[in-house]
Amino acid sequence: MSENFRHEFIEFTLAQRVLSFGEFKTKAGRISPYFFDAGLFFDGQSLRRLAQFYAKAILAAGIEFDMLFGPAYKGIPLVAAVAIALADEGRNVRYSFNRKEEKDHGEGGSVIGAPLAGRVLIVDDVISAGTSVRQSVNLIRASHAIPCGVVIALDRMERGAGELSAVQEVEQHYHMPVISIATLEDLVAYLQTDQAMSPNLAAVNRYREQYGVAAHA
Repeated sequence: MSENFRHEFIEFTLAQRVLSFGEFKTKAGRISPYFFDAGLFFDGQSLRRLAQFYAKAILAAGIEFDMLFGPAYKGIPLVAAVAIALADEGRNVRYSFNRKEEKDHGEGGSVIGAPLAGRVLIVDDVISAGTSVRQSVNLIRASHAIPCGVVIALDRMERGAGELSAVQEVEQHYHMPVISIATLEDLVAYLQTDQAMSPNLAAVNRYREQYGVAAHA
């Protein structure tokens, strides 16, 4: 499968103003030259396209999985949309998501949708502190299912508290892959194709030199 979808995804996020350039303070207190806000995919058309990109990234990765899981809250619309996009690609899989608080009436429990079973792929927007992944992994394992990977929109490839990025920490701690539609490397490659983006490219490269991590082996 062509890797062009990563370039197309960067174009899409810029057009939707989900990806923007400037000066933005991160949770870690760093001043980042770019900001990615997946919460701005808030209409039907953009959500459909986003889910199509997720499906392409999942299929390109060739990961074995039996179902999808979306952690509350951002993962809920994502996992449903990605399940539809995969079905459109000929891969019909079950999905479920959780509620923040366990319900003690009606169907009860904290998981809604298909019962967690087999190899479960977690669908989320980004990985920052890894809290959402940890909670998802614990929930999946408690159901005697196997967390087999995480798929996110953008990997910032940025160091956390130590030398590893949040994505690398998840991969190392849980021994499972993190798939991303695009990475910081893809963003840099895109910026290199547009002369008008030179100032943004220079700022991103400076930030990467200061806080970036090496690409995955």
